[in-house]
Amino acid sequence: MNALETFRRRKDDFFKHDPHSPLTPQQREVFNGLRYYPENTALRFELAIEKFKQQRAVTLQTSTGDVAEFIRWGRIRFEVDGQRVALTVYASTSGGGFFLPFMDTTNGSETYAGGRYLEIDPLPDGRFVVDFNLAYNPYCAYNPYWSCPLPPKENRLKVPIRAGEMLPGEEWAEQ
Repeated sequence: MNALETFRRRKDDFFKHDPHSPLTPQQREVFNGLRYYPENTALRFELAIEKFKQQRAVTLQTSTGDVAEFIRWGRIRFEVDGQRVALTVYASTSGGGFFLPFMDTTNGSETYAGGRYLEIDPLPDGRFVVDFNLAYNPYCAYNPYWSCPLPPKENRLKVPIRAGEMLPGEEWAEQ
């Protein structure tokens, strides 16, 4: 079993058994695992981030109509299916890690309509691992009581990102 398969198995176990799972008790009873795209090595990158000259706090709308505050930190550029694209990276205002909310052309048909998320980690040389195989649905995809930041317009791609989590299975989504 490779690292991605181990990660996915642990995540499924968390969703099924952990009291902090976003699933309701009724959903956990019928939960048989998240749906994932097959691993796509073409969507794993080690990228430099173009840090913004002025990193400022911004608010992102959430799925419940609230707002969440982040620091607009920098931009990454990469290529998907021969097209150059860019996404804005956000930093936590509380000193956490780096947050990459995004939407792509799979939203609403293959993946959650409200977008997906990715946490990215710095490498010792200053570049960042951006592995879309780890892209995940926000908790509000599974339970409407969660409030999730919505990807801003600047992070809406016109290409498909076929990696990471897919739409939840109909048998247990939002029960």
